[in-house]
Amino acid sequence: MQPLPADPGLRDLVRYATLAANGHNSQPWRFRAHQEDIVVLPDHARRTPIVDPDDHHLYASLGCAAENLTLAARARGLSGEVRFTPEGHGRVDMRPSARGETDLFAAIPARQCSRVAYDGRSVPAGVMRRLAAAAASYGVEGLFVTDDKQMEAMLALVIDGNSRQFDDPAFVAELRNWVRFNPDEAAAARDGVYAASSGNPTIPTWVGRRFFDWLLDKDAENEKYATQIRSSAGIVVFVAARNDREGWFNAGRAYQRFALQATVDGLKHAFLNQPVEVPAVRPALQSLLGIGDRRPNLVVRFGYGPVMPKSLRRSVDAVIV
Repeated sequence: MQPLPADPGLRDLVRYATLAANGHNSQPWRFRAHQEDIVVLPDHARRTPIVDPDDHHLYASLGCAAENLTLAARARGLSGEVRFTPEGHGRVDMRPSARGETDLFAAIPARQCSRVAYDGRSVPAGVMRRLAAAAASYGVEGLFVTDDKQMEAMLALVIDGNSRQFDDPAFVAELRNWVRFNPDEAAAARDGVYAASSGNPTIPTWVGRRFFDWLLDKDAENEKYATQIRSSAGIVVFVAARNDREGWFNAGRAYQRFALQATVDGLKHAFLNQPVEVPAVRPALQSLLGIGDRRPNLVVRFGYGPVMPKSLRRSVDAVIV
């Protein structure tokens, strides 16, 4: 990837914004430039209504993109201050400022979700403090789970949520539409979850589409999650101060800072969002975390693991309006 120019234009800044995490790699965002800011807009045509019926993940994804955008802006002497509007947009200020590059900015091109087993190593205390500081941003609380007993309790919730999702034909059908089964399909679409990014073999598209239900076995997936969680150093759950679009947006921003800090410190991470996506499982997660009726937003495991092939991004032309 080309580095961000010293005097970046709109396209350069948006390119960095689109490297953010997002649900199913659906890239549900658009960007519009004004004289003094860039607006991050939802692209409702790229919703995932089965797994995300209230657009919670969509707005968290917008927050992730806004966080990348603000870090890129500040790295090039622009304000980067973010304001969430009543219309549900994120406005990122592009007026001159005296900010500079940070380690988090430098980590943007390298950040990725690694959906594979890690090596089981624990994270040093100093690194954990940096991760906790990054997660506790924008009024969001990052609740860390590293105790073996609680990790097993989290695993049980993930398996419960995953099993319920795989028993839902509508969920399976939606997921199928976002999987890219081989390099040619991934390169043509430049969105969706590339099979190799999850450590799965690549196969012809027609095989994947026709036999998806058989290939993606629920029990095998649950065993995979058990291995992945037990090989991780810990899990963090992001809980925003408010349960609305602005809170979800801020949860995405806080997660993105955490993810970039993890990248700086040589860590990998991946989402485990089943307990927040399935309403029937969510109360058990709230009880485990002791957060009352506050909504948990994102669940992420972390640890030391391998670099994996990355999911691709659409062109800048496709997202600028």
